[in-house]
Amino acid sequence: MIPNRPRGLHGQTVELLASRILSNEFAEGTVLDLPALRAELDVSLTALREALKVLTAKGMIDARQKRGTFVQPRTRWNMLDADVMRWQTAAAAATDPDLFDELTEVRAVVEPAAARMAAERADDADLRALAEALQRMGEASSDLDAMVAADLEFHRLLLAATHNNFLLQIERVIAIGLAERDKLVHGTTQADDPVPSHQAVYDAIAARDPEGAESAMRALVDKSSADLKQATRGR
Repeated sequence: MIPNRPRGLHGQTVELLASRILSNEFAEGTVLDLPALRAELDVSLTALREALKVLTAKGMIDARQKRGTFVQPRTRWNMLDADVMRWQTAAAAATDPDLFDELTEVRAVVEPAAARMAAERADDADLRALAEALQRMGEASSDLDAMVAADLEFHRLLLAATHNNFLLQIERVIAIGLAERDKLVHGTTQADDPVPSHQAVYDAIAARDPEGAESAMRALVDKSSADLKQATRGR
């Protein structure tokens, strides 16, 4: 499930500061003028500091004596944090689709192996859930939001079918980037029907064919990469 955006003044302050960092308005190394920010955002200094604590925990900013509060290099960010992933992929969808290439590399490492494990471990309930997600995907051909939701659910259920709790944690991060990627790809008129590639994965898992499931998922990820390149060509 994709995490909801924070609500309330605290959440809005965190989101605004993060967006300015992502857009390089506050570039790497920028020292933040806290009194000026407090006045601009019309929040108390305590509220601003609480928001900054959130970004500090995510590795996006830090504070040092004699230097003040400053923006950290991206290499220090917690890239597996759900909010950081959401912020980055949302920005990438608009300005920097290259970030999705890195996500594809992660998927290429994780998902084929997960499909192999699912073919070995999935129980009847897992198979029914996957089949239902696949059916919803087919029924949502003209509804982008429903298509994205069904696609994400299929991938979540596949990783759940491995019965490996660590892979379920990884899925939460992949899903955030995958949601933005799906909006880009399925929102274009040239997007192919995603059902056949997912059907091939399901069929192999249902047949208890680990090698076939791994191969089908690798083909799906490769197709996903090609579709993304097509959707972002010329941007």
